[in-house]
Amino acid sequence: MAVTAAAPRGAPAAQNPAYRLASRLFAAPRAALPRADAPNLNPDADKLWRHPRWALAMLLACLGMLGPFSIDTYLPAFTGIARSLGATPVQMQQTLSAYLFGFALMNLFHGALADSFGRRPVVLAGVGVFTLASIGCALSPTIGWLVAFRALQGMASGAGIVVSRAIIRDMYPPADAQRVMSQVTIYFGVAPAVAPVVGGWLFVHADWHVIFWFLAAVGASLWWANWRWLPETLHEAARQPFAVAPLMRGYWRLGASARFLALALASGVPFNGMFLYVLASPVFLGEHLGLGPTQFFWFFLLTIGGIMGGAWLSGRVAGRIKPRHQIRHGFVIMLAVSLVNVALNAAFDARAWWALWPIAGFAFGWALMVPVVTLLVLDEAPDRRGMASSLQSFVGSVANGLVAGVIAPLVMHSTLALALTSLAFLGVGIVAWLWVKPRLARPSTT
Repeated sequence: MAVTAAAPRGAPAAQNPAYRLASRLFAAPRAALPRADAPNLNPDADKLWRHPRWALAMLLACLGMLGPFSIDTYLPAFTGIARSLGATPVQMQQTLSAYLFGFALMNLFHGALADSFGRRPVVLAGVGVFTLASIGCALSPTIGWLVAFRALQGMASGAGIVVSRAIIRDMYPPADAQRVMSQVTIYFGVAPAVAPVVGGWLFVHADWHVIFWFLAAVGASLWWANWRWLPETLHEAARQPFAVAPLMRGYWRLGASARFLALALASGVPFNGMFLYVLASPVFLGEHLGLGPTQFFWFFLLTIGGIMGGAWLSGRVAGRIKPRHQIRHGFVIMLAVSLVNVALNAAFDARAWWALWPIAGFAFGWALMVPVVTLLVLDEAPDRRGMASSLQSFVGSVANGLVAGVIAPLVMHSTLALALTSLAFLGVGIVAWLWVKPRLARPSTT
Protein backbone atom coordinates (compact mmCIF):
# COMPACT_ATOMS: atom_id res chain seq x y z
CA MET A 1 0.00 0.00 0.00
CA ALA A 2 3.02 2.29 0.24
CA VAL A 3 3.34 4.99 -2.40
CA THR A 4 6.27 4.01 -4.61
CA ALA A 5 5.30 5.29 -8.05
CA ALA A 6 7.82 8.13 -7.98
CA ALA A 7 10.79 5.96 -7.00
CA PRO A 8 13.37 5.05 -9.64
CA ARG A 9 12.95 1.59 -11.13
CA GLY A 10 14.32 -0.95 -8.69
CA ALA A 11 14.85 1.61 -5.88
CA PRO A 12 13.76 0.66 -2.36
CA ALA A 13 10.46 2.12 -1.27
CA ALA A 14 12.15 3.83 1.67
CA GLN A 15 14.10 6.06 -0.79
CA ASN A 16 10.86 7.48 -2.21
CA PRO A 17 10.31 11.04 -0.85
CA ALA A 18 6.53 10.58 -0.88
CA TYR A 19 6.84 7.35 1.09
CA ARG A 20 9.18 8.97 3.62
CA LEU A 21 6.74 11.87 4.06
CA ALA A 22 3.81 9.50 4.59
CA SER A 23 5.86 7.45 7.03
CA ARG A 24 6.75 10.53 9.10
CA LEU A 25 3.14 11.65 9.12
CA PHE A 26 1.35 8.45 9.89
CA ALA A 27 3.73 5.87 11.37
CA ALA A 28 3.08 5.13 15.04
CA PRO A 29 5.66 3.81 17.50
CA ARG A 30 5.76 0.07 18.14
CA ALA A 31 4.80 0.47 21.76
CA ALA A 32 1.55 2.14 20.68
CA LEU A 33 0.09 -1.16 19.56
CA PRO A 34 -2.31 -3.09 21.75
CA ARG A 35 -0.54 -6.15 23.11
CA ALA A 36 -1.75 -9.70 22.64
CA ASP A 37 -1.75 -10.07 26.43
CA ALA A 38 -3.82 -6.93 26.98
CA PRO A 39 -5.40 -7.01 30.46
CA ASN A 40 -8.94 -8.12 31.26
CA LEU A 41 -9.36 -10.52 28.36
CA ASN A 42 -11.88 -13.05 29.63
CA PRO A 43 -9.84 -16.12 30.64
CA ASP A 44 -12.77 -18.38 29.72
CA ALA A 45 -13.29 -16.82 26.28
CA ASP A 46 -12.54 -20.06 24.41
CA LYS A 47 -15.41 -21.79 26.20
CA LEU A 48 -18.02 -19.05 25.74
CA TRP A 49 -18.57 -19.26 21.98
CA ARG A 50 -18.40 -22.64 20.27
CA HIS A 51 -19.88 -21.50 16.95
CA PRO A 52 -17.98 -19.99 13.96
CA ARG A 53 -16.55 -16.54 14.61
CA TRP A 54 -18.52 -15.03 11.73
CA ALA A 55 -21.75 -16.04 13.49
CA LEU A 56 -20.84 -13.95 16.54
CA ALA A 57 -19.85 -11.08 14.23
CA MET A 58 -23.25 -11.25 12.53
CA LEU A 59 -25.10 -11.32 15.85
CA LEU A 60 -23.16 -8.29 17.13
CA ALA A 61 -23.59 -6.48 13.80
CA CYS A 62 -27.37 -6.90 14.06
CA LEU A 63 -27.19 -5.35 17.52
CA GLY A 64 -25.09 -2.47 16.25
CA MET A 65 -27.22 -1.69 13.21
CA LEU A 66 -30.50 -1.62 15.16
CA GLY A 67 -30.05 2.11 15.84
CA PRO A 68 -29.39 3.37 12.31
CA PHE A 69 -31.84 0.86 10.85
CA SER A 70 -34.70 2.29 12.89
CA ILE A 71 -33.87 5.78 11.60
CA ASP A 72 -33.56 5.01 7.91
CA THR A 73 -36.58 2.68 7.78
CA TYR A 74 -39.16 5.31 8.69
CA LEU A 75 -37.71 8.25 6.72
CA PRO A 76 -39.58 7.36 3.46
CA ALA A 77 -42.88 7.64 5.40
CA PHE A 78 -42.26 11.16 6.74
CA THR A 79 -44.93 12.85 4.62
CA GLY A 80 -47.42 10.03 5.14
CA ILE A 81 -47.04 10.18 8.94
CA ALA A 82 -47.47 13.96 8.85
CA ARG A 83 -50.71 13.68 6.89
CA SER A 84 -52.05 10.89 9.09
CA LEU A 85 -51.35 12.63 12.41
CA GLY A 86 -51.89 16.20 11.21
CA ALA A 87 -48.29 17.08 12.07
CA THR A 88 -46.27 20.03 10.80
CA PRO A 89 -42.80 19.58 9.27
CA VAL A 90 -41.26 20.97 12.47
CA GLN A 91 -43.13 18.39 14.56
CA MET A 92 -42.01 15.62 12.24
CA GLN A 93 -38.43 16.78 12.59
CA GLN A 94 -38.87 16.41 16.35
CA THR A 95 -39.48 12.67 15.88
CA LEU A 96 -35.94 12.44 14.48
CA SER A 97 -34.37 14.89 16.94
CA ALA A 98 -35.93 13.12 19.93
CA TYR A 99 -34.53 9.80 18.71
CA LEU A 100 -31.02 11.19 18.17
CA PHE A 101 -31.03 13.03 21.52
CA GLY A 102 -32.15 9.90 23.37
CA PHE A 103 -29.55 7.83 21.50
CA ALA A 104 -26.70 10.21 22.39
CA LEU A 105 -27.77 10.63 26.03
CA MET A 106 -28.05 6.94 26.87
CA ASN A 107 -24.83 6.14 25.01
CA LEU A 108 -23.12 7.59 28.08
CA PHE A 109 -24.64 4.97 30.37
CA HIS A 110 -25.08 1.69 28.46
CA GLY A 111 -21.40 0.83 28.70
CA ALA A 112 -21.06 1.74 32.37
CA LEU A 113 -24.10 -0.39 33.22
CA ALA A 114 -22.59 -3.26 31.21
CA ASP A 115 -19.34 -2.93 33.20
CA SER A 116 -21.28 -3.43 36.44
CA PHE A 117 -24.16 -5.78 35.64
CA GLY A 118 -22.70 -7.65 32.65
CA ARG A 119 -23.01 -7.37 28.88
CA ARG A 120 -25.91 -9.77 28.42
CA PRO A 121 -28.48 -8.13 30.78
CA VAL A 122 -27.88 -4.68 29.29
CA VAL A 123 -28.26 -5.99 25.73
CA LEU A 124 -31.47 -7.88 26.54
CA ALA A 125 -32.93 -4.91 28.43
CA GLY A 126 -32.06 -2.49 25.63
CA VAL A 127 -33.50 -4.63 22.85
CA GLY A 128 -36.59 -5.39 24.96
CA VAL A 129 -37.32 -1.71 25.61
CA PHE A 130 -36.70 -0.94 21.92
CA THR A 131 -39.31 -3.56 20.97
CA LEU A 132 -41.91 -2.12 23.36
CA ALA A 133 -41.14 1.44 22.18
CA SER A 134 -41.63 0.33 18.55
CA ILE A 135 -45.07 -1.03 19.47
CA GLY A 136 -45.80 2.31 21.14
CA CYS A 137 -44.81 4.14 17.94
CA ALA A 138 -47.13 1.94 15.87
CA LEU A 139 -50.06 2.65 18.22
CA SER A 140 -49.39 6.40 18.66
CA PRO A 141 -52.61 8.39 18.15
CA THR A 142 -50.92 11.80 18.09
CA ILE A 143 -47.60 13.31 17.09
CA GLY A 144 -46.79 13.95 20.78
CA TRP A 145 -47.00 10.27 21.61
CA LEU A 146 -44.90 9.41 18.55
CA VAL A 147 -42.18 11.85 19.61
CA ALA A 148 -42.14 10.36 23.12
CA PHE A 149 -41.88 6.77 21.93
CA ARG A 150 -39.23 7.70 19.36
CA ALA A 151 -37.15 9.18 22.19
CA LEU A 152 -37.54 5.91 24.10
CA GLN A 153 -36.54 3.98 20.97
CA GLY A 154 -33.36 6.02 20.67
CA MET A 155 -32.47 5.61 24.34
CA ALA A 156 -32.76 1.82 24.06
CA SER A 157 -31.22 1.18 20.63
CA GLY A 158 -27.76 2.49 21.54
CA ALA A 159 -27.13 -0.46 23.87
CA GLY A 160 -26.35 -2.71 20.92
CA ILE A 161 -23.57 -0.70 19.31
CA VAL A 162 -21.94 0.26 22.62
CA VAL A 163 -21.95 -3.15 24.29
CA SER A 164 -21.07 -5.11 21.14
CA ARG A 165 -17.66 -3.38 20.95
CA ALA A 166 -16.91 -4.27 24.55
CA ILE A 167 -17.97 -7.89 23.94
CA ILE A 168 -15.47 -8.21 21.08
CA ARG A 169 -12.60 -6.95 23.25
CA ASP A 170 -13.69 -9.20 26.14
CA MET A 171 -13.42 -12.24 23.88
CA TYR A 172 -10.42 -11.74 21.61
CA PRO A 173 -6.81 -10.53 21.66
CA PRO A 174 -5.98 -7.63 19.29
CA ALA A 175 -5.47 -9.40 15.94
CA ASP A 176 -8.56 -11.60 16.34
CA ALA A 177 -10.57 -8.69 17.73
CA GLN A 178 -9.65 -6.67 14.64
CA ARG A 179 -10.90 -9.48 12.38
CA VAL A 180 -14.22 -9.69 14.21
CA MET A 181 -14.57 -5.90 14.31
CA SER A 182 -13.99 -5.85 10.55
CA GLN A 183 -16.64 -8.53 9.99
CA VAL A 184 -19.07 -6.51 12.12
CA THR A 185 -18.36 -3.45 9.97
CA ILE A 186 -19.09 -5.44 6.79
CA TYR A 187 -22.48 -6.61 8.04
CA PHE A 188 -23.19 -3.23 9.63
CA GLY A 189 -22.69 -1.53 6.27
CA VAL A 190 -25.71 -3.30 4.80
CA ALA A 191 -28.24 -1.53 7.09
CA PRO A 192 -28.15 2.00 5.58
CA ALA A 193 -28.60 0.57 2.09
CA VAL A 194 -31.44 -1.83 2.91
CA ALA A 195 -33.46 0.16 5.47
CA PRO A 196 -34.90 2.89 3.17
CA VAL A 197 -35.89 0.26 0.59
CA VAL A 198 -37.71 -1.82 3.21
CA GLY A 199 -39.38 1.23 4.74
CA GLY A 200 -40.48 2.60 1.37
CA TRP A 201 -41.88 -0.75 0.27
CA LEU A 202 -43.85 -1.18 3.53
CA PHE A 203 -45.21 2.37 3.34
CA VAL A 204 -46.34 2.02 -0.29
CA HIS A 205 -47.92 -1.42 0.11
CA ALA A 206 -49.35 -0.95 3.63
CA ASP A 207 -49.07 2.22 5.75
CA TRP A 208 -46.66 3.89 8.15
CA HIS A 209 -47.90 1.90 11.17
CA VAL A 210 -46.59 -1.30 9.57
CA ILE A 211 -43.06 0.12 9.54
CA PHE A 212 -43.04 0.30 13.32
CA TRP A 213 -44.71 -3.11 13.65
CA PHE A 214 -41.90 -4.40 11.45
CA LEU A 215 -39.30 -2.78 13.75
CA ALA A 216 -41.06 -4.37 16.72
CA ALA A 217 -40.79 -7.76 15.01
CA VAL A 218 -37.10 -7.14 14.30
CA GLY A 219 -36.56 -6.21 17.94
CA ALA A 220 -38.40 -9.28 19.21
CA SER A 221 -36.44 -11.59 16.90
CA LEU A 222 -33.15 -10.01 17.92
CA TRP A 223 -34.06 -10.28 21.62
CA TRP A 224 -34.78 -14.00 21.21
CA ALA A 225 -31.56 -14.59 19.26
CA ASN A 226 -29.46 -12.87 21.94
CA TRP A 227 -31.32 -14.62 24.78
CA ARG A 228 -30.65 -17.91 23.01
CA TRP A 229 -27.04 -17.47 21.93
CA LEU A 230 -25.28 -14.42 23.38
CA PRO A 231 -22.94 -15.46 26.23
CA GLU A 232 -21.98 -13.30 29.17
CA THR A 233 -18.47 -12.19 28.22
CA LEU A 234 -17.59 -9.99 31.21
CA HIS A 235 -15.73 -12.15 33.70
CA GLU A 236 -17.01 -12.00 37.26
CA ALA A 237 -13.66 -10.73 38.50
CA ALA A 238 -13.74 -7.81 36.03
CA ARG A 239 -17.11 -6.43 37.13
CA GLN A 240 -17.13 -2.94 38.57
CA PRO A 241 -19.28 -1.98 41.58
CA PHE A 242 -22.23 0.19 40.59
CA ALA A 243 -21.76 3.29 42.71
CA VAL A 244 -22.53 6.78 41.49
CA ALA A 245 -19.46 8.57 42.88
CA PRO A 246 -16.82 6.16 41.50
CA LEU A 247 -18.76 6.00 38.22
CA MET A 248 -18.70 9.77 37.84
CA ARG A 249 -15.01 9.85 38.69
CA GLY A 250 -14.38 7.23 36.01
CA TYR A 251 -16.27 9.31 33.45
CA TRP A 252 -14.33 12.40 34.48
CA ARG A 253 -10.92 10.73 34.26
CA LEU A 254 -11.61 9.17 30.88
CA GLY A 255 -13.39 12.22 29.45
CA ALA A 256 -10.57 14.49 30.64
CA SER A 257 -7.92 12.29 29.02
CA ALA A 258 -6.60 14.15 25.99
CA ARG A 259 -5.24 10.85 24.66
CA PHE A 260 -8.65 9.17 24.78
CA LEU A 261 -10.40 12.16 23.17
CA ALA A 262 -7.78 12.31 20.42
CA LEU A 263 -8.31 8.63 19.59
CA ALA A 264 -12.10 9.13 19.61
CA LEU A 265 -11.72 12.09 17.24
CA ALA A 266 -9.32 10.16 15.00
CA SER A 267 -11.85 7.35 14.59
CA GLY A 268 -15.11 9.31 14.59
CA VAL A 269 -14.66 12.68 12.91
CA PRO A 270 -13.33 11.35 9.55
CA PHE A 271 -16.58 9.36 9.32
CA ASN A 272 -18.36 12.68 8.89
CA GLY A 273 -16.34 13.25 5.73
CA MET A 274 -18.66 10.73 4.03
CA PHE A 275 -21.68 11.12 6.36
CA LEU A 276 -21.87 14.72 5.17
CA TYR A 277 -22.69 13.46 1.67
CA VAL A 278 -25.36 11.11 3.04
CA LEU A 279 -27.04 14.01 4.83
CA ALA A 280 -26.80 16.20 1.74
CA SER A 281 -27.80 13.42 -0.66
CA PRO A 282 -31.18 14.91 -1.76
CA VAL A 283 -29.45 18.12 -2.86
CA PHE A 284 -26.12 16.61 -3.90
CA LEU A 285 -27.62 13.82 -5.99
CA GLY A 286 -30.83 15.43 -7.16
CA GLU A 287 -29.77 19.02 -7.85
CA HIS A 288 -26.01 18.97 -8.36
CA LEU A 289 -25.69 15.63 -10.16
CA GLY A 290 -29.14 15.61 -11.76
CA LEU A 291 -30.00 12.07 -10.70
CA GLY A 292 -33.59 10.91 -10.40
CA PRO A 293 -34.89 9.25 -7.23
CA THR A 294 -34.57 5.83 -8.84
CA GLN A 295 -30.87 6.52 -9.49
CA PHE A 296 -29.93 7.45 -5.93
CA PHE A 297 -29.08 3.82 -5.19
CA TRP A 298 -25.80 4.20 -7.13
CA PHE A 299 -24.47 6.53 -4.45
CA PHE A 300 -25.42 4.20 -1.61
CA LEU A 301 -24.22 1.14 -3.51
CA LEU A 302 -20.75 2.61 -4.09
CA THR A 303 -20.40 4.08 -0.60
CA ILE A 304 -21.54 0.93 1.20
CA GLY A 305 -19.35 -1.08 -1.18
CA GLY A 306 -16.38 1.06 -0.11
CA ILE A 307 -17.11 0.46 3.57
CA MET A 308 -17.52 -3.26 3.11
CA GLY A 309 -14.40 -3.51 0.95
CA GLY A 310 -12.26 -1.61 3.45
CA ALA A 311 -13.60 -3.65 6.36
CA TRP A 312 -12.97 -6.90 4.47
CA LEU A 313 -9.37 -5.91 3.76
CA SER A 314 -8.91 -4.82 7.38
CA GLY A 315 -9.86 -8.29 8.52
CA ARG A 316 -7.65 -9.96 5.92
CA VAL A 317 -4.50 -8.06 6.93
CA ALA A 318 -5.07 -8.35 10.70
CA GLY A 319 -2.00 -9.98 12.19
CA ARG A 320 -0.16 -9.80 8.84
CA ILE A 321 0.84 -6.14 8.81
CA LYS A 322 1.48 -3.86 11.76
CA PRO A 323 -1.64 -2.03 12.95
CA ARG A 324 0.19 1.30 12.74
CA HIS A 325 0.76 0.65 9.01
CA GLN A 326 -2.91 -0.11 8.55
CA ILE A 327 -3.92 3.17 10.21
CA ARG A 328 -1.43 4.99 8.00
CA HIS A 329 -2.75 3.36 4.84
CA GLY A 330 -6.32 4.30 5.74
CA PHE A 331 -5.45 7.94 6.32
CA VAL A 332 -3.30 8.12 3.16
CA ILE A 333 -6.14 6.71 1.04
CA MET A 334 -8.66 9.17 2.52
CA LEU A 335 -6.28 12.09 2.08
CA ALA A 336 -5.49 11.18 -1.53
CA VAL A 337 -9.11 10.79 -2.64
CA SER A 338 -10.12 13.93 -0.72
CA LEU A 339 -7.51 16.03 -2.53
CA VAL A 340 -8.60 14.55 -5.86
CA ASN A 341 -12.22 15.29 -4.96
CA VAL A 342 -11.45 18.93 -4.17
CA ALA A 343 -9.39 19.36 -7.35
CA LEU A 344 -12.06 17.86 -9.61
CA ASN A 345 -14.87 19.90 -8.07
CA ALA A 346 -12.79 23.08 -8.33
CA ALA A 347 -11.98 22.47 -12.00
CA PHE A 348 -15.18 20.96 -13.39
CA ASP A 349 -18.92 20.92 -12.97
CA ALA A 350 -19.81 17.82 -11.01
CA ARG A 351 -20.94 14.80 -12.99
CA ALA A 352 -22.24 11.56 -11.55
CA TRP A 353 -19.81 9.33 -13.49
CA TRP A 354 -16.84 10.71 -11.54
CA ALA A 355 -18.25 12.52 -8.48
CA LEU A 356 -19.35 9.37 -6.64
CA TRP A 357 -16.07 7.45 -6.81
CA PRO A 358 -14.02 9.67 -4.44
CA ILE A 359 -16.69 9.23 -1.76
CA ALA A 360 -16.52 5.46 -2.16
CA GLY A 361 -12.71 5.63 -1.94
CA PHE A 362 -12.96 7.72 1.21
CA ALA A 363 -15.32 5.16 2.73
CA PHE A 364 -12.85 2.39 1.86
CA GLY A 365 -9.98 4.16 3.64
CA TRP A 366 -12.08 4.89 6.73
CA ALA A 367 -13.25 1.28 7.06
CA LEU A 368 -9.67 0.06 6.65
CA MET A 369 -8.33 1.97 9.63
CA VAL A 370 -11.29 2.39 12.02
CA PRO A 371 -11.29 -1.15 13.51
CA VAL A 372 -7.70 -0.66 14.67
CA VAL A 373 -8.31 2.78 16.17
CA THR A 374 -11.48 1.56 17.88
CA LEU A 375 -9.49 -1.18 19.63
CA LEU A 376 -6.97 1.44 20.78
CA VAL A 377 -9.87 3.45 22.23
CA LEU A 378 -11.18 0.45 24.17
CA ASP A 379 -7.74 -0.42 25.49
CA GLU A 380 -7.39 3.06 26.99
CA ALA A 381 -9.59 1.73 29.80
CA PRO A 382 -9.19 -2.07 29.87
CA ASP A 383 -11.08 -2.32 33.18
CA ARG A 384 -13.88 -0.06 31.88
CA ARG A 385 -14.25 -1.00 28.23
CA GLY A 386 -17.99 -0.45 28.35
CA MET A 387 -17.50 3.09 29.60
CA ALA A 388 -14.85 3.73 26.93
CA SER A 389 -17.22 2.48 24.24
CA SER A 390 -20.00 4.68 25.64
CA LEU A 391 -17.88 7.81 25.55
CA GLN A 392 -16.60 7.01 22.07
CA SER A 393 -20.17 6.62 20.83
CA PHE A 394 -21.19 9.83 22.57
CA VAL A 395 -18.40 11.79 20.88
CA GLY A 396 -19.48 10.37 17.51
CA SER A 397 -23.15 11.11 18.18
CA VAL A 398 -22.41 14.73 19.08
CA ALA A 399 -20.31 15.16 15.95
CA ASN A 400 -23.05 13.60 13.80
CA GLY A 401 -25.63 15.89 15.34
CA LEU A 402 -23.56 19.00 14.64
CA VAL A 403 -23.00 17.93 11.06
CA ALA A 404 -26.69 17.14 10.52
CA GLY A 405 -28.09 20.25 12.19
CA VAL A 406 -25.50 22.93 11.47
CA ILE A 407 -22.79 22.13 8.94
CA ALA A 408 -24.60 20.18 6.19
CA PRO A 409 -27.26 22.90 5.60
CA LEU A 410 -24.49 25.51 5.27
CA VAL A 411 -22.39 23.72 2.64
CA MET A 412 -24.77 21.55 0.60
CA HIS A 413 -25.35 24.38 -1.88
CA SER A 414 -21.97 23.74 -3.55
CA THR A 415 -20.13 20.55 -4.51
CA LEU A 416 -16.81 22.33 -3.90
CA ALA A 417 -17.96 23.38 -0.43
CA LEU A 418 -18.95 19.78 0.30
CA ALA A 419 -15.55 18.51 -0.87
CA LEU A 420 -13.64 21.09 1.18
CA THR A 421 -15.71 20.38 4.29
CA SER A 422 -15.14 16.64 3.89
CA LEU A 423 -11.40 17.32 3.65
CA ALA A 424 -11.62 19.49 6.79
CA PHE A 425 -13.23 16.65 8.75
CA LEU A 426 -10.43 14.36 7.64
CA GLY A 427 -7.95 17.03 8.69
CA VAL A 428 -9.32 16.92 12.25
CA GLY A 429 -8.81 13.16 12.32
CA ILE A 430 -5.26 13.44 10.94
CA VAL A 431 -4.28 16.12 13.45
CA ALA A 432 -5.75 14.06 16.29
CA TRP A 433 -3.78 10.98 15.18
CA LEU A 434 -0.54 12.91 14.67
CA TRP A 435 -0.87 14.31 18.17
CA VAL A 436 -1.73 11.07 19.92
CA LYS A 437 0.51 8.53 18.17
CA PRO A 438 3.79 9.43 19.96
CA ARG A 439 1.93 9.59 23.29
CA LEU A 440 0.60 6.05 22.96
CA ALA A 441 4.09 4.77 23.76
CA ARG A 442 3.76 6.19 27.29
CA PRO A 443 1.47 4.98 30.09
CA SER A 444 -1.91 6.65 30.21
CA THR A 445 -2.37 9.36 32.83
CA THR A 446 -6.03 8.45 33.37
